[in-house]
Amino acid sequence: MKLHWDNKYFYWGMTGFLMIAASLLFYFGIFHMGILIDGIKRILNIFMPILYGAAIAYLLNPLLKFYENTLVYPFLEKKKVKLTSRKRKFIRYFGVLLAVAFMLMIVYTLIIMILPEIIKSIVNIINNFPLYVDSVRRWITHVLENNADINNLVVGTIDRYSLKMEQYLTQDILPQLQNLLLHFSSGILEVITFLKNALVGIIVSIYILADKEIFRGKVKMAFFAILPEKKAEKLLESLRFTDRTFGGFIGGKIMDSFIIGVLCYIGISILKMPYTVLVSVIIGVTNVIPFFGPYLGAIPCAFLILLVSPIKCLYFIIFILVLQQFDGNVLGPKILGNSTGLSSFMVILSILIGGGLFGVFGMFIGVPVCAVIYAMCWRMINRSLKKKNLSTKIQDYQ
Repeated sequence: MKLHWDNKYFYWGMTGFLMIAASLLFYFGIFHMGILIDGIKRILNIFMPILYGAAIAYLLNPLLKFYENTLVYPFLEKKKVKLTSRKRKFIRYFGVLLAVAFMLMIVYTLIIMILPEIIKSIVNIINNFPLYVDSVRRWITHVLENNADINNLVVGTIDRYSLKMEQYLTQDILPQLQNLLLHFSSGILEVITFLKNALVGIIVSIYILADKEIFRGKVKMAFFAILPEKKAEKLLESLRFTDRTFGGFIGGKIMDSFIIGVLCYIGISILKMPYTVLVSVIIGVTNVIPFFGPYLGAIPCAFLILLVSPIKCLYFIIFILVLQQFDGNVLGPKILGNSTGLSSFMVILSILIGGGLFGVFGMFIGVPVCAVIYAMCWRMINRSLKKKNLSTKIQDYQ
């Protein structure tokens, strides 16, 4: 029996079925959110190597485009070299391998430079913790020398909790570090899984980058085959907007955080702060998270410096406030521009929702995702207003 899509009974039947299905999904999503998120995470774990590969390819694509469009092809055009399909394929694969090698070199360099310093800093914190507490106690005693009651209360509180903290560090943390190899088997499966996903992801990214025009062409063919031409064009336009939003935000935020980490290292080195590498890494990494990131990174760093020198902790807080003002008002807008188009309220809302659903990764990815959804919703609103011959300026509705 042949189905007639223009039959009104079939049309209304499908509409009713889809409405019921959407209602059930909405109910399940509201009252069984945990099960729904667990199912999504399970599906994501299955496709994790493919997602790794797609993410790596997306991040390396600008580097490949710079290699081809800025370095190789202009040079060959000046030399009037005739480009055959075989030569283009060789240039593409060489560029892909060069981009992957560059990424691995950056990761290896960061690990070799940063990891030993971080381990050294953690060991120093544990070993010198009593000295740090004594330094803080002497500083508080000096500041509160004219207020004996407050001084006794504060010093007593510090002594009580520092003793517990010292016992925790020496009796719990150090034995765990010493017996790490005994319990290593419990976490080795996760490490192997991550390495396997990363390795497969790198291989997948090579194939994606090598044949990215073919993949793009097939996706467009599928869109135009399934959808009407105008709707397919609108969908492609939405995907281009999504790509611009994600690419501009992620690339710009990584560059911005790297510069902030370097500036932080230079600044605290000049001020002769302790744990320069550890603090700079924490500030740079947490700066990737919009809005809340600088504060999330500055609080533990300030506590670490407070244990060594309270006055240096004060200098560090002032320095971080100045650095974040520079980032928020000068560096960030220069690099990111208006890549999201979101208000401060929408940025906070997207971070809270993303962080609540998917943790730190959700806090980072929530802003560009929210920007895409927000822009698409307003496009639909403006399109509907234009059809009704109404104004699309918000001033007219205030």
